[in-house]
Amino acid sequence: MAEVIVIGGGVGGMVSALLLAGQGHRVRLYEQRSRLGGKLAEHARDGFTFSVGPSLLTLPGVFADLGLKLDLVEPRELCRYRFADGSELAAHRDPARMAGEVDRLSPGEGRNWLAFHEWARTCFEASRHTFFAGPLTRPPTRARLSDLMAVAPGRTLDGLARRFFTDPRLLQYAGRYATYAGSSPYRAPAALACIPAIEHGQGGWYVPGGLPRVADALALLLDRAGVEVALGAEVTDVLTDGRRVRGVRLASGQRERADVVIANTDAAALYGRLLPDRRRLRRIAALGTSSSAFLLLAGVEGRTEGLAHHSVVFSADYGREFADIFDRRRPPEDPTVYIGCSAVDDPSQAPEGAENWVMLVNVPARAPSRWPMSPEAYRDLVLDRLAARGHDLSGRIRFVDLLTPADLRERYGAWGGAIYGGAYAGPLAPFRRPGNRGPRRGLYLVGGSAHPGGGLPLVAMGGRIVASLVQEDLRR
Repeated sequence: MAEVIVIGGGVGGMVSALLLAGQGHRVRLYEQRSRLGGKLAEHARDGFTFSVGPSLLTLPGVFADLGLKLDLVEPRELCRYRFADGSELAAHRDPARMAGEVDRLSPGEGRNWLAFHEWARTCFEASRHTFFAGPLTRPPTRARLSDLMAVAPGRTLDGLARRFFTDPRLLQYAGRYATYAGSSPYRAPAALACIPAIEHGQGGWYVPGGLPRVADALALLLDRAGVEVALGAEVTDVLTDGRRVRGVRLASGQRERADVVIANTDAAALYGRLLPDRRRLRRIAALGTSSSAFLLLAGVEGRTEGLAHHSVVFSADYGREFADIFDRRRPPEDPTVYIGCSAVDDPSQAPEGAENWVMLVNVPARAPSRWPMSPEAYRDLVLDRLAARGHDLSGRIRFVDLLTPADLRERYGAWGGAIYGGAYAGPLAPFRRPGNRGPRRGLYLVGGSAHPGGGLPLVAMGGRIVASLVQEDLRR
């Protein structure tokens, strides 16, 4: 039996802790905040509840395999897209129905969407038994040359989309999948286009009470498995003898011995603070940061007719928007706005006769003090843009609370408030991210900044990969 310490109670850390406890190891988890779940968090005010992290669950089987029993609700639409010209595209799970909606938006493009979806399905199948199956350092046992070709190596997401679509609105729709990894469609690898296969194959699901209930369910399993959880316990150092880990030091000064340390932290925080390593920190910096988020959490009076659980209101110029984020390093002047309203399917999330709107804008990972305008001024700009594109909340807003990149940096130790660590910039970007084995024996990384990446199912897969690596290395 090994002594295992997990630093951070995000989903990746919770999954690795659960699996290793199930294998008979003594596992202790230290979380500096007052609850588990990491970015799977919520904000409450005046009877409103807002999910400030993920709001839909994809690949639910990843969590069912862990023993989670969740009540799941499937929204009537995956997403409602609204374009700058006022046209709309309702995304449905059923591929045939989705193709019909695409044809309604742009006659003749439905068959192209079906071809795009088939490419996504092939890409996802290749990724499942290669990239998602294990660490980057382990050659996949079932890899074939056709798997490599299936992910369109050397092509960007935007370049791939142009193989299938001519309508600029559909290029925006396809390019949006880069934002799932905090990246630009003009730089991100084409492999991110496998996401439609996930959404239209296994669906996107809501958990009554909000997705933070997934963290609650995992916490219950940790307790049953005997994992020792300490909340409000900050780890300040990873202790080593130069070759292997020996434990951690807490903010209280207390030392805790361990054979295995799993860092469920931002990789930059690990190598910048917990275990300083300038070479690895420079390598992470060379990736560039993913985007951050500017969140408006609004209590809205009344009910909006026809509002979807998920909506995306696109900018008029996607290229300019991403140049603002990644080149000019400023909040976009004309932003795309994601709107989430769980009250559509869950009345418990807002008082009767009201709605909880989460409005998210992708912004650079840098402090708002370096923006050309204040967060409050940018809030007003976002609301004005929404009003001009069919979502006028004038006279209906009870309050708007803001979360900025500075808040995300403070909460999660993320470099500049980056949501996904390094950006997916370039066709080989997924293979340049920090791996799951650290530079000392017994040290492992899990979470959105490490392989295989961010998002609920991927960090859960990362937790499983790390647990398998620990077992493999202990056997040696």
